Amino acid sequence: MRTTSYWGAQCCLVLLIASVGRAADVEPLSLGAAAPNFKLPGTDGQEYSLDSFRDAKLLMVIFICNHCPTAQAYEARIKKLHQDYHERGVALVAISPNDPKAVRLDELGYTDLGDTLEEMKLRAERVGFEFPYLFDGETQEASRQFGALATPHVFIFDQDRKLRYAGRIDDNDIKPPKSHDARRALDELLAGKPVSRPETRVFGCSTKWSDKRDSAKVALEKWNCETAELEVLKPDQLAKRLSQAGKFRLVNVWATWCAPCVEEMDDLVTMHRMYRKRNFELITISADEVTQQEAALKVLNEKHCSATNVILDAESRDDLFDSVDPKWKGAVPYTMLVSPEGKVIHRVHGSFDADELKQVIADALGRTYASKTQ
Repeated sequence: MRTTSYWGAQCCLVLLIASVGRAADVEPLSLGAAAPNFKLPGTDGQEYSLDSFRDAKLLMVIFICNHCPTAQAYEARIKKLHQDYHERGVALVAISPNDPKAVRLDELGYTDLGDTLEEMKLRAERVGFEFPYLFDGETQEASRQFGALATPHVFIFDQDRKLRYAGRIDDNDIKPPKSHDARRALDELLAGKPVSRPETRVFGCSTKWSDKRDSAKVALEKWNCETAELEVLKPDQLAKRLSQAGKFRLVNVWATWCAPCVEEMDDLVTMHRMYRKRNFELITISADEVTQQEAALKVLNEKHCSATNVILDAESRDDLFDSVDPKWKGAVPYTMLVSPEGKVIHRVHGSFDADELKQVIADALGRTYASKTQ
């Protein structure tokens, strides 16, 4: 039996399509051009400018960000570039060009963090960046001057700070590369030679310019008009549903009378919107009596929770406990992440930490397109 509400229709019978801002017309810096000056905050609490790197033989500027799977795939190689060339006089600085408010939630499907400066600080610490990681998302002035088209995008300047190489790090983000373009350019410049291949194509997530904020806003309005459904299941039906192979499942048990449950549902909806395009499903299970299904459905619609929502038609609480997880101690809220093979890989008895839970989900799903959980 499935109960449906038209609550969402009261939100919007017709979704008005707002004008979506076009990506800014930005051209990459020309070869031979002088390095643009900049003044940007770093994740280490310091402020950096072009002059901060005046003593370096070469300056390598790489535009990256937190959320892009391509940029995340290159993090280890960028760290290795810094390790291999720092002692040879090469200064490496990374800049995030994105306006955080222009990034849609469904563009965060490979990450647990957005592109704010505070989130960049967390990513830099977790990954272990030993080079400056700068934030340009407030004005994006430096990113426009460089002409950063995507993340990653590399610009290498000689000792006179003239551009000698622009393009990619190498020719493959998820497989062993065959053409180490940025390394070759560095080696040639350090040897006093001209760069044999000074320009290459870039590949990665496009820069999120501030004129894309409208797109993010329209997406939220559209998702907020989705209608919740609440399915009534018997204990054996629920157990079968949870044991089905194929997807990572985030399972949350909640109740209308549980204030922390209702409060954390906002975070669950955010995760649903972030990861649902991947091999992921959010299942909420109401611990209310089945006679309270309309009250539960009302809360789900107020929270815009269009995930898989279930309420149990059971004889006892033990039926609920046993059909969800025998290791569940009984308190609500209760949250668990189940692998595609049906194994519980993460449990939270009580309220969850949203940042921690998103990190667990992103790590489980995989942070690059090479992940096997598409």
